[in-house]
Amino acid sequence: MPRKKPFSTKQKKKQMQVKRERKRGEPGSGPSSRNASVERGMDRERQSDTSDSETTDVRRINQQPGIREGRYDPNRFRLHFEKESREEVERRKKLAREKVLDEMLDKDLEVDISDIYPTEKGLEFPRRPPWNYGMNREELLRKEEKSYREYLNDLHSRNPPGSLSHFEHNLETWRQLWRVLEMSDVILLIVDIRHPVLQFPPALYHYITGELQKQVVVVLNKADLCPPPLVLAWTHYLQTQFPHLHCVCFTSHPGQPYSTVLQKKRMRKKGTCGWGHAGGPTHILKACQEITAGKVDLSSWEKKIQRDAVAMGPEGEQSEEGADSVLVEHQSDVAMEISSPSQELYKDGVLTLGCIGFPNVGKSSVLNSLVGRKVVSVSRTPGHTKYFQTYYLTPTVKLCDCPGLVFPSLVNKQLQILAGIYPVSQLQEPYSSVGYLCERTPFLSVLKLRHPSVEGPQHAPKGGEKEREQGPEHSWTAWDVCEAWAERRGYKTAKAARNDVYRAANSLLRLAVDGRLCLCLRPPAYNDQRGHIIYLKSVILQEASQKLQEASLKLVGTSLKLARS
Repeated sequence: MPRKKPFSTKQKKKQMQVKRERKRGEPGSGPSSRNASVERGMDRERQSDTSDSETTDVRRINQQPGIREGRYDPNRFRLHFEKESREEVERRKKLAREKVLDEMLDKDLEVDISDIYPTEKGLEFPRRPPWNYGMNREELLRKEEKSYREYLNDLHSRNPPGSLSHFEHNLETWRQLWRVLEMSDVILLIVDIRHPVLQFPPALYHYITGELQKQVVVVLNKADLCPPPLVLAWTHYLQTQFPHLHCVCFTSHPGQPYSTVLQKKRMRKKGTCGWGHAGGPTHILKACQEITAGKVDLSSWEKKIQRDAVAMGPEGEQSEEGADSVLVEHQSDVAMEISSPSQELYKDGVLTLGCIGFPNVGKSSVLNSLVGRKVVSVSRTPGHTKYFQTYYLTPTVKLCDCPGLVFPSLVNKQLQILAGIYPVSQLQEPYSSVGYLCERTPFLSVLKLRHPSVEGPQHAPKGGEKEREQGPEHSWTAWDVCEAWAERRGYKTAKAARNDVYRAANSLLRLAVDGRLCLCLRPPAYNDQRGHIIYLKSVILQEASQKLQEASLKLVGTSLKLARS
């Protein structure tokens, strides 16, 4: 029997592509059909590309496979960030090799929101220009593109080059935000509790509460990744800075205690809690009841939350019989572009909740928890949500999901990476972010690293006095940390079998993004003992007054029932 001819993976993929097209009966299903499909996708991308690529070098992130005619374009809402120069990347890489890491004080972790979003820098977000029903679709799109270019020119004129952080340059994603803000009655602004001020733009809050006359509920997600006093401190700080703000704590992993050491993976497996056991849907319901003040009947939502909690099996999985049906509605482009902002709240007795936030803050997890089962795919990759969807929880409650987008700010770009705003897999130079992380966390005691200059086997002696004495004697750089982690984890390059420092740096950054190596920012004056006591006392008083109000309402209700009987 003759020996088979070698067949590469690339050729196999091309063969499978041709088979699928032939099976669908598409015309032109020949060897060149793959290239034709890619060309059509590139043409469509060029037509829909409305970023400021003419004035700024933009890098498009999270490229998806080629699209076909008549199907949804997965690259329409992918992240567009300003591209960094090669000289800047090389400069930071050299600095990571040479700069000695200095341990930061706890005071350095305190962040004020005015430092990230200063009012004098004009850090607004693009607004939808005015329009009327006499305009057709092409005129509306041209007007929006012109307004967006003017916004970018004004933003860059007020801030010198390199001072702004990574922010969204894709107009298509901003259009989704406009539609969600116009359609919604109450806005759920989802932030990560580890660094909420990074993801809470004051301009957005003032626009919603001022011009739109709508309420904002900030959802402090991933509450299990912070110590309880810090959660209370951030809640008090945000309510003090923004008096009309409603704060709600949320977590998809309740019952998992916070740990200061390297935490275990936050994965949902059999035997752990399911979506219906998430901590927070009831608090969001109470905030909406307070906002609507009886104008919308939310009793069906309350019953749904109770049914979802009861329907969870002993292994944390919900049976199909106990799952409520949820209507999912995909919004078409034309319906979203030619849609006037609704001035009437709670139209037809329906409460519309708009879910917005930065990438990787857990919007999809919050949606799944509110629905009670998985309806949105979850990923650690920023920008995973690719399109606009509407979910009807009950006949009177509707959810609108928006792709994550990054607002302009003055936050450090390395902190943005650690917050999961920029995809780790797309980084050209991850070492400076590792240095930023190590300066603010006790990495030696947590990771149990040994300096690369120390000779001998890596794991001996384990926990001994000699190893503890050798650690502080050596000065560490970001490159040394990556090399030591690569040696500890066994990351080697394929050909030369050297320590793979790039893979080690990516591994450390993923530990930080996933919450296993926590870097938690703190509000101003948190580390002062006096300020800490004030935080705790104020929160305890607020909770006590709220419980008293609930108890008094229950007493009034029971007295009314007795009087009627």
